[in-house]
Amino acid sequence: MASTEEDFPRGGTVKTTQPTKPEKSHVEVDNLFETRAPEVKKKRKSTNQQDEEQNAKKGKKTKEDSLKLNTASSVDILHLKDLKVGTLLLACVKEVTDFEIVVGLPSGLTGYLPVTNICESYNKLLSEKLDSGENVEDFASLPHLFSPGCVVRAVVSSLVESREGHVSLKVSINPKEVNKALTSGSLKAGMTISGCVESIEDHGYLIDIGLSGTKAFLPKPSAKAAKQELKLGQYVDCLLEDVKNEGRLVRLSVDPAAISEAVADADHGWTLSNLCPGLLVNAKIKKVTVHGLILEFLSSFSGLVDFMHIDPDKTSCYKNGDEVLARVLYVEPSTRQVGLSLRSHLLPPGGSVLESVQSERVGEVLHGCKVAAVHFHSGAILELPDGTKAFGHKNQLKEPKEPFNPSHLQAQAEITCRITDFSPLEQLHLISLRKSTIEAPFFRYNDLKSGQIVEGTILSLARFGLFVKVTDHIKGMVPRIHMADVTLTNPEKKFTVGNKIKCRVLSVDVAGRKLTLTRKKGMVESPLRVFATYADARVGRIGHGFVVCVKEFGCIVRFYGDVKGLVPLRELSTEHVTIPQQLFYVGQVVKAKVLQCDAENEKLLLSFRAVVEGETEGQGQANKPVFNFEIGKNVEARVVGKVPGGLNLAILPEEAPAHLPMMHLSDHASNCPLLWEALQEGDVISDAVCLSKTKQNVILTKKPLLRACLERGAAATEFSGLQLGLELTGWVKNVMPYGVFVEFPHGLYGLAPKAAMSDRFVASTEGVFQMGQTVRAKVTNLDEEKRRFLVSLKASELSSPEEEGQEMLTRGLQERKAATEMISGRDGSDALQQLSSLAVGSRLKLTVDELLEDASCSFSSDDLSTVSILASEHHLAGVTVTSGQMVKAVVLQVDPRTPQVHVSLLPALLSKRKTLVSGSKHEAQILHIDGDFAVVSIGDTAHVTVVPLTAHLNETFGSESEQPKAGDTLRGQVIIVEPVSEALNGLPLVSREAGVSVKPHLSAAAAAAVARRERTISEGRGSLHSFRCGDVVTALVSAIKPMQVRLTLPGDVAGWAHVSEVLEDPEPGSFPTSTLKVGQEMQARVIGGRDVVSHKFLPISHPGFVYSQPVLSLLPRKVKEPVDRNVLEAGIKMDDLLPGQELTCYASKYISAIKCLEVAVTPKITGTVEMLAMTTNAKEAKRPEKLVKVGQAMKAKVVSVSTQPKRLFLSLTGTHTLSPGNVVIAAVSKVMPRVGLLLKLPFGGKGTASILDLLDSYAPNPLQQYSEDQLVRCCILEDNGKNKYHVSLRPSRTHPDKKLPITDAEVLSIEDLKERPVLQGYVAAVGDKGIFVRLSRTITGRVEYKKATNYYVKDHSLYSKHVAPDMLLTVKVLSVNSENSHVELSTLPADTGKADIIPESLRLPLRKRLEKKRKRKITESTVVEAPLEKKRKKKKKKPNAEDNDSGVEVYFREEDTESTEKDPAKVLASKSSTGPARLKVSAGFSWDATLSSLRPATSAPDHQSSAEEEEEEEEQPVEKKTQKKTRKAQEAESKREEAELRQQEAELMDPAQRPQSTHAFERLLLASPNSSLVWLQYMAFHLQATEIEQARAVAERALKTISFREEQEKLNVWVALMNLENMYGSEESLQKVFERAVQYCEPLPVYQRLADIYAQSDKIKEAEDMYKSMVKRFRQEPAVWQSYGAFLVRQGHSDAANALLQRALKSLSNKQHVDLITKFARLEFQHGDKERGKSMFDKVLTSYPKRADLWSVFIDLMIKHGSQQEVRELFDRVIHLSVAVKKIKFFFKRYLEYEKKNGTPDTIQAVKQKALEYVESKGAEEAS
Repeated sequence: MASTEEDFPRGGTVKTTQPTKPEKSHVEVDNLFETRAPEVKKKRKSTNQQDEEQNAKKGKKTKEDSLKLNTASSVDILHLKDLKVGTLLLACVKEVTDFEIVVGLPSGLTGYLPVTNICESYNKLLSEKLDSGENVEDFASLPHLFSPGCVVRAVVSSLVESREGHVSLKVSINPKEVNKALTSGSLKAGMTISGCVESIEDHGYLIDIGLSGTKAFLPKPSAKAAKQELKLGQYVDCLLEDVKNEGRLVRLSVDPAAISEAVADADHGWTLSNLCPGLLVNAKIKKVTVHGLILEFLSSFSGLVDFMHIDPDKTSCYKNGDEVLARVLYVEPSTRQVGLSLRSHLLPPGGSVLESVQSERVGEVLHGCKVAAVHFHSGAILELPDGTKAFGHKNQLKEPKEPFNPSHLQAQAEITCRITDFSPLEQLHLISLRKSTIEAPFFRYNDLKSGQIVEGTILSLARFGLFVKVTDHIKGMVPRIHMADVTLTNPEKKFTVGNKIKCRVLSVDVAGRKLTLTRKKGMVESPLRVFATYADARVGRIGHGFVVCVKEFGCIVRFYGDVKGLVPLRELSTEHVTIPQQLFYVGQVVKAKVLQCDAENEKLLLSFRAVVEGETEGQGQANKPVFNFEIGKNVEARVVGKVPGGLNLAILPEEAPAHLPMMHLSDHASNCPLLWEALQEGDVISDAVCLSKTKQNVILTKKPLLRACLERGAAATEFSGLQLGLELTGWVKNVMPYGVFVEFPHGLYGLAPKAAMSDRFVASTEGVFQMGQTVRAKVTNLDEEKRRFLVSLKASELSSPEEEGQEMLTRGLQERKAATEMISGRDGSDALQQLSSLAVGSRLKLTVDELLEDASCSFSSDDLSTVSILASEHHLAGVTVTSGQMVKAVVLQVDPRTPQVHVSLLPALLSKRKTLVSGSKHEAQILHIDGDFAVVSIGDTAHVTVVPLTAHLNETFGSESEQPKAGDTLRGQVIIVEPVSEALNGLPLVSREAGVSVKPHLSAAAAAAVARRERTISEGRGSLHSFRCGDVVTALVSAIKPMQVRLTLPGDVAGWAHVSEVLEDPEPGSFPTSTLKVGQEMQARVIGGRDVVSHKFLPISHPGFVYSQPVLSLLPRKVKEPVDRNVLEAGIKMDDLLPGQELTCYASKYISAIKCLEVAVTPKITGTVEMLAMTTNAKEAKRPEKLVKVGQAMKAKVVSVSTQPKRLFLSLTGTHTLSPGNVVIAAVSKVMPRVGLLLKLPFGGKGTASILDLLDSYAPNPLQQYSEDQLVRCCILEDNGKNKYHVSLRPSRTHPDKKLPITDAEVLSIEDLKERPVLQGYVAAVGDKGIFVRLSRTITGRVEYKKATNYYVKDHSLYSKHVAPDMLLTVKVLSVNSENSHVELSTLPADTGKADIIPESLRLPLRKRLEKKRKRKITESTVVEAPLEKKRKKKKKKPNAEDNDSGVEVYFREEDTESTEKDPAKVLASKSSTGPARLKVSAGFSWDATLSSLRPATSAPDHQSSAEEEEEEEEQPVEKKTQKKTRKAQEAESKREEAELRQQEAELMDPAQRPQSTHAFERLLLASPNSSLVWLQYMAFHLQATEIEQARAVAERALKTISFREEQEKLNVWVALMNLENMYGSEESLQKVFERAVQYCEPLPVYQRLADIYAQSDKIKEAEDMYKSMVKRFRQEPAVWQSYGAFLVRQGHSDAANALLQRALKSLSNKQHVDLITKFARLEFQHGDKERGKSMFDKVLTSYPKRADLWSVFIDLMIKHGSQQEVRELFDRVIHLSVAVKKIKFFFKRYLEYEKKNGTPDTIQAVKQKALEYVESKGAEEAS
């Protein structure tokens, strides 16, 4: 019985299970200081008790300290080996995925929390969702319940060791496991405990704290105060506020501040058995050790604080006996070891959420780390270079199989380590010194990129793929289709666990830690570009991908990452493809070419055919950008590859392939290798020039001299253009023993014979010129017959301007500097960064290293530790150096490639520098030679500079002895042009006296001075020019852009013309620059100059180099007419512009950040157009950047000109101010309920739109369609001053040119109301004096309550409930008072024709109608008059009302003579309800009626009170005294009433007659209360009178009245009610009725009827949603699928219906398939595609040929929808079936009937003949 009671406890107090004896003794040991007297029991002691007593006796022999089970003598961190299942830990959430949580544990350990270890209620909910198969979108997944940084209490649930030796540590936060040791009786107020939300109640939450028999409740106010929105299964830390009923009922709090500061004390009864992590305790330091602290807490417990959990700011301050506040970190129940933490981030006020959980430094390799402390049993603390501390576990401080050697670790001065993880609980980085870890190429999933090649080891082979280990921390999967190029049937034969394989990364999911790989050989070994992003898939590129889907319209190909594209049917092959599935399969590796790429929308169009045909970019596709090749065309290209001879490029944006030879990177041959080294793949080269074109590539050049030659137009483009003496610029193409071949642009080749190569004797052609070297050549001989020509390269025969040499020098040095910066910047080392800052002439302090064998010397520098510094023997002349000596040196050359620095120690260079003077001459000595340049010293000034090694481009040196060397003196003197030249990085700019061509009218010094004052340097050539403002020049159009035209002026000077200086008065919308053509020659006038930064050269050259460029005008009025120079220079000033002035501007760019368009008016004046002033079309304003294009001319008006800052504001809408009548675009800034809209108008205006100025046809909730920042079109109505306006959004106002229909016209004045008796308005307020209705922005009318409804409403607050503000009402104007602007309105149904504003369902009494009362008075007057006269004669007193007990005495109550004579109308007003219509009085009182048929006059009608009568008496006018009728009139009226009564009786006797009144319907319902037809007719009767509420009330009565057994009758009423709500109600009311109907009726018919209602009322979307719900809920019902299919077919969606049929066949049983397919086929015949219906019948009848019923249906459909030929063919098929003779006879009979009706005698005879043949054949079969 005892066991039975334990399993099934009875009511009352829960029985507390008695603890076992071992547990009791265990608790006693926990509290050692409590002494108890042992109880003496006579019972026999159990075996366990005897064992305990023996152990206790043994324990008495030891010391007192040894009695404590958790007494600690040493401190160590928590190791993985110390963990056991059941260990309690404090954990911090690091990562959250859908199925698992990664948590950080103490000592840097990592655990995993599965989704099944949250709590039991969460597991139950998850199981129910999965078992039901429903969507779990509303299910609270782990990312919704947990966030990184949350601190939770956890328990170790499993420790599983893998084959590799790694231990998988799984934890649980299930309260039943975490709080396992707690009991209900141990709960005390003030304790903190963990739990999970078990259920959500109305007033709070039930929290699962893991204790059976205990209900923990968290009130919602407490949760809201803590700002927590709890969800089912969410983890919470709780504070016990109140404990009742011995712990069976607990009230909780989740206040974070209270929980973090709640301190556990001894009164709470904590023991080592139930101690939980996360508790805050007061502790005392018991012992301080090197590795941590030993604390004593809760009076008797000992705890450990390891070195990682000591507060780093107080490390040296801890002393024995100090009291500290600590947090319990972990509890090991088996060893009773407790870990504590003193770290501030775990103590109040924090502790619940940690800020730092992850670190971006994970994976970083650090050099120069130092050991801060070594803990022999744990590991070491390292100090990183930035000063932060990191912890390395002892296992990570050594190689796997080596012992840990702390001494070796301490002996290392600097250590290289790698950060492997971050421990959130310790807030420390974890590091590793293992070589394999440091050198691992991939450490995290972040390190992997799509398309990378990786190697891994096979871990396992599963059914769906291959698992591969890339590193210890990274694992990936190879899907089954990616194991090989073809699908493997037996992959286990090819792959073995442990083998290494090479794969390519398909995709990386960093958040989900998922890596997908491919082993397809076609993709792994593909040399093509990887499409990892849509940006990589540029048009024209070819890449390898794999087919993921094959459809009728083409193939879908996926590349890497999420990049995928469509190959349409036409691009699958060069041959016509009908069925793609026959050629392609899923997983097939294919090579595809990009035809179109929309990276923003992630759309890609591919082609297989283009790859097969080998199309080049731009060919064969009209919709693909085509590169228009033209020699001399400037292009921008991106480096796509480097080859030994040059660079492979892609011309942008067309992606046309191109090649740039290395020797075409510069005019200086020595710079070309340096530039080639500096440029890398992905770099963009600007201003390259097209030189020639091959079948594969376009050849480009970057040689500045060649580019300048092509820009100004080549001297000769073909052989016929060559002339003797013509000078050409070209490059060395080939060197032969007999001479040099020189190539020129446009494919011209010339030969320079050996004798014409140089002014010096040339013994051998080798070494004189380099391949690709830029040269000038002079035509010396022409061979017309063979079309060959000879040239001379002698420098003496060619011109050489001085400016050209200086330009080349400047460009060459800047190219070198930029290349050096690029190389050093790319490498990223500090030494190369410092190397890039060095320049020729810099002075350094160096240390002598050693003297080399060649008498040179090497040096070292602290700043340049990795750079080789050398000085040759010549530069050590006169200087004695010894090893270790500190010396000063001058830099002569910096080579970043080696890297090397050449220096000089010559005293003459280290002395004080003298001041240089422009124009002075000096001797120059060569110090160092670097390719084409020489570093020279300038006399005795101690200055050095760089000069060209040759004075001419073609200058050569003969023998080796003629080659210049260091120490040689330069021929001729040098002239100082600029003492300090910025172009030479501060070095002097000099010109050489020998071979210099100086202008005859200027000296060198004067030329330099003039250049400083007046010259401008052209962008293309950088040459000097002397153009002044006002000069008229002949210019050649060299380039055309939307906003400017680039021109070439005489002397190869580049000029610039603004778009505003091209055309006079351009048409709006035109593009002025498009009227010009490249190469066009025209007259222009210089109107100014501008400073520009050149982009003509390499991006690494001319950094920040500013040129001055002439600005020109092409306007005829400025070119032809004389213009004042001052006027030209000044131009139009912004201050001269006035508001409203119209001018022409040109679109520059749209700035989306500030929503404005930037335009240019003149070269110097720009303006802005706000988005609202760009257009008056709201749809266009949604995409303002599409309204205009760059360079487009527009007419604009000046809005304003601001002074601070100087800005010009324009408008493109034709208006510059806001005035009444203007139509503008506005943005909604605020939606104000009951008021309207607050709008932001153009030009800084603010507008308000009333709720009545929004629509021409008022609608309910007019503000619902508007939202903030929405763009609307509005019309200005009124200016209120201060830039505020009233506006209207009515379409009739905003589109005045369109004659739009207006249902609710504007009420402009109170006089307009007199012409409009009935109109609509919005309720403004409901007050004490009536309902106030807003009729316009300024006019509000009042509806008195007596004119508001037909019902008597005693409590006026009822109006506020049923008449809401902003409610749309139809009102009738009763009166208008123009003087005080009072408008009286009525909402009575009789006045407005609308339903009553008070619903009938309230059952309120009706007011009396005047017309009905008047009729009753006239009818009753004869009845009342006779008794009145009699009573006048008798003059009896009026009896009291209380004494009335009969219907007769009512007449005596009204007999007051005086009152009757004065006001007989009052008598009529108090009429009674008459008896039967037969009762009448002619001469006297009639005794035909019984007393019971009469009613007292004071009794009110049904549902009418006396108070109502009084109100009606006041409202109705006094009737005039009714004249007495004559006898003849009374008889006529009596006959008329008799006829009416007979007619009513006849109608009641006729069942076919439809009732015409409420009373008639009520009588009919008494007879047939269960007839839904009568109820529906009753509802229709009310609807005809627009009494919606009455119709609803009738439906509700019907549902209550009809018997529950009449299910169909009730369903009819529900359907009618749904119809009513669909037509007259709202979507919410319809849904409520639907939900009720589903509860009271069978759900399926209700669903079907509502879907039909939606479909019939053209609510297609709602109908489709309803059908989708039906097929989901009633998937086993064929009727549902059929009705959904019928709906789709009727909507013309035959394809969707076909897809639905396939779904239905999967859901239904096989025996239902045939009927369903047949029904769908019939639908196709009736509403869809007849051919599809035929094919469906054919398929079914092929499988079921003996189904005569299907054949019959098929024949019927074909007869109705098919042709005669098709019907006859079908009959012929049927009569040849192998079925019973009886069935064939039936079909023959039908065949004959058809022919008799539609055929001819011949066809009839043919059928008979076929029947005869059939009979004969059957007879023959029987006979045989």
